[in-house]
Order: sequence, then structure tokens, then C-alpha cells
Amino acid sequence: MLIRTILKAKVIAGVATVAPDATLAEAARELSSRNIGALVVTEAPDQPLGILSERDIVRELGRKGPGCMNQPVRAVMTRELIVCSPNDLSDAVLGQMTAGHFRHMPVIEGERMIGLISIGDVVKAQLGKLAMEKDALEGMIAGGY
Repeated sequence: MLIRTILKAKVIAGVATVAPDATLAEAARELSSRNIGALVVTEAPDQPLGILSERDIVRELGRKGPGCMNQPVRAVMTRELIVCSPNDLSDAVLGQMTAGHFRHMPVIEGERMIGLISIGDVVKAQLGKLAMEKDALEGMIAGGY
């Protein structure tokens, strides 16, 4: 399945973003209010500078304590983004996420970000695909093929 197909099926379109100068506290409130696990750090809507996940915030809290929540996002964000294309296969993207131990990946087309895929999005799509294959096989068996 193509990543493009998964993006089209997402219930919530668009990408939640945060400015690099926002504080970790502001980012945490945004994550909480949206019930999501990551924000793309950007100054321009389709040009990601990095990504900030709930894990990044927890890691910093563990290192520095609650005082770190006044730090800017840019101090903690992951700068080296691993991205995918809308034409990548979901199996490959799931493999990258699993191997890299991360759960969110920006989708880049040309020079601009067009979406964000979570590991949950990819797993859901894979399960849907497997369910359709199972139904087709059951139908073939029941039909006497």
C-alpha cells in the first residue's frame, strides 16, 4: 500500500506544528489538547525544521527536571528528520520506523511536507489490507475455487 493512500484515509487532515521558539510547556499543552504524540517544528507550514515528540519532552524532563519546560522547542527537537515520500510502500516505512524506534514520519513531496504518518496509521492500514485479503480467501474457499 502506498503512503499516499494512507494519507488520504486519515480522519484528521493536515499536520500539527509548533514554532521552534515555543516552550516545551506550550508544546506539551498542544500535544495534550490534540491527543497526539508529535508536533512538526516549522516556521513555514510545509518546511519542517525538526520534530518534537512526547518522548523528547519526557527525556528532557528526566534529565533536567520540570524547569526544562521553559526551554524552547528548538533545544530539544530532533533535527535529523527521516522522511518518506507519498509513493513509498507502507511496508518499507513501517520497517524504517520499527528499526529506528520512532513513531512519526513527515511525508515529503518535492520540496514540501504534505503530511505526517504515524506508526498507528501504517499498522491500521496494514491490518485493513490483511482483513480484505482474509475475506477474499474465505470467499474463494466458500465458493469452491
